Amino acid sequence: MSDLLADLTEDAFLGGKLCLRQPRSGHRSGHDAILLAAATTVRARDRVVEFGAGVGAAGLALARRVAGIDLALVEIDPQLACLARDNASANGIAASVIALDVTSAAEAFAAAGLKADSADAVLMNPPFNDAARHRASPDPARASAHVADSETLDAWVHASRRLLKSGGALTLIWRADGLPEVLAALGRGFGSLSILPVHGDAARPAVRILIRAVKGGRAPTRILPGLLLKDESGLPNKQAAKILAGGEGLLLANP
Repeated sequence: MSDLLADLTEDAFLGGKLCLRQPRSGHRSGHDAILLAAATTVRARDRVVEFGAGVGAAGLALARRVAGIDLALVEIDPQLACLARDNASANGIAASVIALDVTSAAEAFAAAGLKADSADAVLMNPPFNDAARHRASPDPARASAHVADSETLDAWVHASRRLLKSGGALTLIWRADGLPEVLAALGRGFGSLSILPVHGDAARPAVRILIRAVKGGRAPTRILPGLLLKDESGLPNKQAAKILAGGEGLLLANP
């Protein structure tokens, strides 16, 4: 067994409603994955695909909140894909897990059962640290999960656009200071954007943005009131606490 799979932790998410095994070192799932799941609007029987799923945190959290979705988890690392498959089984969640590079050609996607224009929703937490501004981790798995080159975001957005049905929605989480990059990438084929800033606390600028974009959408872009993870007193914000405990979703879709 590799070192990656030899040293694992078992961690509770959604207030204990979801338990995941994940490597003790390297990229570990946390708040970003749960916020991404909460921001993704789907219904039972929707075909839902998570890109860069890791051990499956976001996709499985979404499936725990919305029962009956047709879930596929796409992960480039075969060892993490194996953990995602085990995590889905251990939590009693039906999901197909596909070891595939998100930047692969359409033929590779189709061969893996992911045909063009077939998904109702895609969610993703792409690598978002600029390699020119951030020192990559010496851990290869952690580096690939966090550090992107100039083409990473465009490639992931292109893959989601190809996979989604017309009117299907992409939901992603990104660093807040990278908003111009996201808007540029989504400008090709997406519209009806809803943008939710996420603040660590009330006194600081947003650290993350959650964005929902519709393939072929034409509605005006909306910037929603920000989500605070901590309130003015430094205590966990009640809304954020409910979301992280799996009690409610974040409504980014147009009402």
